[in-house]
Amino acid sequence: MHFGRQVCNDLDAASTREWLVADGIGGYAMGTVAGLRTRRYHGLLVVAGEHLGARSVGLAELDAVVVIGDRRVALSCHEWAGGAVEPNGHHLLERFELVDGLPRWRWNLGGVVIERELAVAYGRSLSAVVHRLIRADGPVRLELTPLCTWRDAHGERFAYGEPSVTPASDGFVFEDRFRVVGPNWQPSGEWYRGAWLRAEADRGLGAVEDLWAAGRFVAVLDAGEECRVVAGAAPFDGCLPDAATVIGERRAWARSVVATAHASGDHDATLALAADSFIVSTPTGPSVVAGYPWFGEWSRDTMTSYEGLFLATRRYDEGRALLQRASQTLSEGMLANTADAGGLEYNTADGTLWFVHALDRHVAATGDTDLAASVYADVEGIFDWHVRGARFGIGVDPADGLLRQGADGLALTWMDARVDGRPITGRVGKSVEVNALWISALGTAVELARHVGKDPSRWAALAADASAAFARRFPRPDGQGLYDVVDGPAGDDASVRPNQLLALSLPHGPGGPHSIVDVCRIELLTSLGMRSLAPSDPAYRGRHQGGPAERDGAYHQGTVWPWLIGPYVEAEQKATTSNRTSSASRERSRLGSLSSTTDLLFGLLDHLGEWGLGSVSETADGDAPHRATGCPFQAWSVAETIRAKALLDRS
Repeated sequence: MHFGRQVCNDLDAASTREWLVADGIGGYAMGTVAGLRTRRYHGLLVVAGEHLGARSVGLAELDAVVVIGDRRVALSCHEWAGGAVEPNGHHLLERFELVDGLPRWRWNLGGVVIERELAVAYGRSLSAVVHRLIRADGPVRLELTPLCTWRDAHGERFAYGEPSVTPASDGFVFEDRFRVVGPNWQPSGEWYRGAWLRAEADRGLGAVEDLWAAGRFVAVLDAGEECRVVAGAAPFDGCLPDAATVIGERRAWARSVVATAHASGDHDATLALAADSFIVSTPTGPSVVAGYPWFGEWSRDTMTSYEGLFLATRRYDEGRALLQRASQTLSEGMLANTADAGGLEYNTADGTLWFVHALDRHVAATGDTDLAASVYADVEGIFDWHVRGARFGIGVDPADGLLRQGADGLALTWMDARVDGRPITGRVGKSVEVNALWISALGTAVELARHVGKDPSRWAALAADASAAFARRFPRPDGQGLYDVVDGPAGDDASVRPNQLLALSLPHGPGGPHSIVDVCRIELLTSLGMRSLAPSDPAYRGRHQGGPAERDGAYHQGTVWPWLIGPYVEAEQKATTSNRTSSASRERSRLGSLSSTTDLLFGLLDHLGEWGLGSVSETADGDAPHRATGCPFQAWSVAETIRAKALLDRS
């Protein structure tokens, strides 16, 4: 993936394309093509904390100045609270590219050409930056000024006093938090005040911070020579590794990820690397970061992503360990959703059922009956609790076998946005996707029971009752798909939402009329995924923009969610396969709706180069041109794009 001057020299275009290199333990380096920091989360060294949702920004940037005779040329780019963009080194940037997932910049200063390359060590909070003089008529002086801070990634820091900067071998230690080493460090220091973060301003958040310029590293280079700088977080264990070694090792890791996934083309390789960025190691085993730069560990997202992140990329052993780790958080029939607040939280009606789905897909893909046996008692416990009643009103209605849920002030389905403590889409009652997941999970219980030699009849009877009730209760009498919720406080909710797709897409789901696919295609499908509500609905919000309350109010009221492309593709394939002789099916075949990956995924595959580079965003506006919003790097968006592409490639 690469961009030339048309993007690189256009600040708006270059600053909305972001790159990310994750360290495999929850930290990362992240920035923009232009080099402009637009988010409080941007930095060359962002360090993972005690849990995956806690990170600290350390080394924000390395400001580079090239000295050619009497001329000083700045390569960096900053925006200031007063409105100025200075320096504007992006005007000299002739190329940006990702190579093995690592960013590389190339500036052309006339007779001097210089490159910057960056990598983050895998499994360690350590970043390496190499500047390489490609062409020059004689020696060139390079000055690098580390811009430093130490603050929570969600927070702000402003100038006060002088931070502690301690000299160390070949560099310095900043506030005992991180160490930076490089050639010929010249100590000094001053506050750079009023750095402006335009993306935070767009989100209605604090958009100003101050950074400490901690001296500078100096190198005199001839053509072909390099200047290498490494930054590593405490604890410090001897010498930091050479920057070129870090970059080389990270390239080798990227190639091994692509090889393991058996990626057969550029898109597949890019998506395999994107998936890798979300898979992390923790002290208790593998986990998943839901999205960069601000999300941590969310079990619902992890289990929804499981098939795409682990099975499609052939990371079976890590996946197995993750499922076993997750099963240890089960309590009263529920899977912990997050530990981001420092303790386990149980607050979803669907996360546990997605866990059962992930188990089902793992055993089906690998034949791992040992795993089935090891977790079967846990699965039985899940169903026992759901039958007699779990937290927050989650439980089976004995009248029809369907699963109901709801509690005051909570939003327990994946549509969980709240404003001022009030759920926007509480969906209290019997929601369509939760019941599709419930019926499919019962089918999984039947399969697991057979694998381990247990009697499946109880689960089969529950599945039959719930499926029969689903077929009676959820189809809309007007033939336009399924109700979104039945037996809610205001009765049955006929809102057209993509949740109904799961009735068809899940492996042991209840099924439903093929109008599900037709309605979702006509009302909800966009080039970046599925709208969360039909534009014809009075509650529809076509723009996911503004301050926090504005954005949360639109989150599930029309905003596009790329992850739903997976359920859509699978639902359409099943509908087409099961009814090939119908006139509707013949028309779909004639129009080529499933004729190729490019036909349905062209927007998402193009999106890999439009916002979070090499990745898929969390959300997008419901209205065209479907501007990307939310996290630029989102796990379940990537996972379901991978899965959808695999389904279409096989069709």
